[in-house]
Amino acid sequence: MGFWEDVKKEGSFSEASGDLLPYVVLQVTLKEKFLGTGSGNLNELESVINTQVRKGYRLHTISTSNGGSKGFGGGDRIQATLVFERI
Repeated sequence: MGFWEDVKKEGSFSEASGDLLPYVVLQVTLKEKFLGTGSGNLNELESVINTQVRKGYRLHTISTSNGGSKGFGGGDRIQATLVFERI
């Protein structure tokens, strides 16, 4: 895997199982924009939430923690942990 694939992976999210579990826990890494302020990948967070809603889950809990700076360009990483509950 090359450098750019690693950078893309840092902002990726895990996929929930296709099983009808009562709860699903997912993590999304929010990366700071290369230039400016704010998150550069809020669309990934939105995608995770909408995907789980389509599967019949609702967002039960969300918590965040600071992941610090890492790699070229630095920038903060915020780890968002989402708990979804089956409706």
